[in-house]
Amino acid sequence: MLDINWLKTFVTLAELQHFGKSAIALHMTQPNVSLHLKQLEKVTRTKLIERSPFRLTQAGQRLLKSSQKTLQELKVCQADINALNELHQGTLTIAASDIISRALLIEPFQLFKQAYPNIDLALFNTTSSQASSLVKSADAELGFVIEQKESLPLHFSELKAVHWCAVGHQLALVQGEVIQKDSADLPTLILLGHDTRTRDLIDLALPSLNIPRYRIMEVGSVDAQLDWAEAGFGTAIVPDFSLDSRPHLKSEVVTLVDFPCTSLGYVVRKNQILSKAVKHLLRLVGDKITT
Repeated sequence: MLDINWLKTFVTLAELQHFGKSAIALHMTQPNVSLHLKQLEKVTRTKLIERSPFRLTQAGQRLLKSSQKTLQELKVCQADINALNELHQGTLTIAASDIISRALLIEPFQLFKQAYPNIDLALFNTTSSQASSLVKSADAELGFVIEQKESLPLHFSELKAVHWCAVGHQLALVQGEVIQKDSADLPTLILLGHDTRTRDLIDLALPSLNIPRYRIMEVGSVDAQLDWAEAGFGTAIVPDFSLDSRPHLKSEVVTLVDFPCTSLGYVVRKNQILSKAVKHLLRLVGDKITT
């Protein structure tokens, strides 16, 4: 019989390819990692790992594929069982970007804690793509994301439409058209880095501004975009909901009507069982968005 703990150790060891690092990751001693491997090889009656240099044997590669699928299915099963049991204590894990969590989740989280004081809320600060991955792997119950195309094994539900704004002093809206104020000066667009879904969406829409040439300044967060724009270093292109927490901006705000509208919503796994607590949190977030 294959022990689930041996499989967890084996998968970690196969992924990290180092006994010491695996011991740290598993909160075990290195001799115990070796013992788990020895027991697993004894039960399977085959060598699974070559130590020097480290590599999986053919049997090890085959076991790794099945072990990963088995552990993932057990993780998803445990999450669904927790939801069915309507647990009133434990941890509810949410994944969202910094700007989404700050703009939309703080107040709902406060109200949720009043209704479920024994459930801890854990928040992963991630990009939308990373949030989707965490939900897919059952490491998060919910992911709040920008424009997640519906695809297996995730289901996306829209909470609100998102429009784009230009914040700064270099662009203006004249008769419904965005124009560059000083055509002699090369404008600077302050954008997020390329590792975000938001940047991917913006890059596709930039030609609609009809600005032939521009510089790009990359920063790591929407708040940083707004800070640099306020300091006069260029024009930040940001989602409209990000301005809710900045009511006293000095820079001009231009709605980019020709930019394609996108969506803000949440992702769950296909056929995921939602607990009463999760449904309550989603109602609170929905109320926050509609007020």
